[in-house]
Amino acid sequence: MTLRQVQLGSGPVVGAQGLGCMGMSEFYGPTDQDEARRTLEHALERGVTLFDTADIYGSGANEEFLAPFVNANREQVVLATKFGLVRKADDPNYRGFRGDAAYVRAAAEASLRRLDIDVIDLYYMHRRDVAVPIEETVGAMAELVAEGKVRHLGLSEVTGAELRAAHAVHPIAAVQSEWSVFNRDVENTAVPAAKELGVALVPYSPLGRGFLTGAFANTAELSDGDFRRNFPQYSGENAASNAELLAPLREVAQRHDATLAQVALAWLYAQQDGLAVVPIPGTRRRTRLDENLGGADLALTAADLELLEPISAKVAGPRYADMSFTSASRE
Repeated sequence: MTLRQVQLGSGPVVGAQGLGCMGMSEFYGPTDQDEARRTLEHALERGVTLFDTADIYGSGANEEFLAPFVNANREQVVLATKFGLVRKADDPNYRGFRGDAAYVRAAAEASLRRLDIDVIDLYYMHRRDVAVPIEETVGAMAELVAEGKVRHLGLSEVTGAELRAAHAVHPIAAVQSEWSVFNRDVENTAVPAAKELGVALVPYSPLGRGFLTGAFANTAELSDGDFRRNFPQYSGENAASNAELLAPLREVAQRHDATLAQVALAWLYAQQDGLAVVPIPGTRRRTRLDENLGGADLALTAADLELLEPISAKVAGPRYADMSFTSASRE
């Protein structure tokens, strides 16, 4: 079945489901690079055109990994990358934030070099640098558009007020934020503002980093190097409590002869209601990609949605151990 297309606000037209590429380079343990490359090609064959990366993923390695694929399919691929999170080589846990104009330009130039392209299709501010007015950050991004180095602008983890302020400087095509049947704080102000302004929502971690699929029940099952071990919702007593919340998803999945992943994605598509929603589940395997794409064609009933509605209010633990860099901390 052909993946339907969706326009990202006033930006590009893309397949209704994108592909998060982060895990192909880091964070989820060892990666089979050959299978990851085949997954990229298979995604394009299936109608996926939005491929998502960031300069922080693998400290630039993910952009370099994607470069040959992007260049070989440049007319079909809508490449999204991000700036604004800063790492330190001697401290793997460090995360800093930069949104000043000079950094925006330097980061874009570096991403263009690693990707070996002339223009970034969709350039996101990855996280808000609260020490810099958002108007300055977006103003610098807008200059990149004027110079032909970026086509469209996006923001990640912003409040409704921040989105409105940014959109007044330059049209914003998409807001990328965590959104799933488990985590819905984006609905507080960002979703209403996006609807009002005609901005698309690009949910990241729509499958709860694999937890919503039943792939693991507790982070203790994961390898020592897996960064998901740092997430409170999937660890210890929280994980045991939250695993019980998958029961309604299993019930809905059984009704439709579907998987948990497909139900979780279908729930997001059901939230559209005047809002373009393009989830970007990440995977490194073709089989998982095909499974996820099945969620784009699964229509949930009113009874299904009613059963899933109460889940998020019962989730134990925050979505990050440190919520200070999320939009929820600034509501």
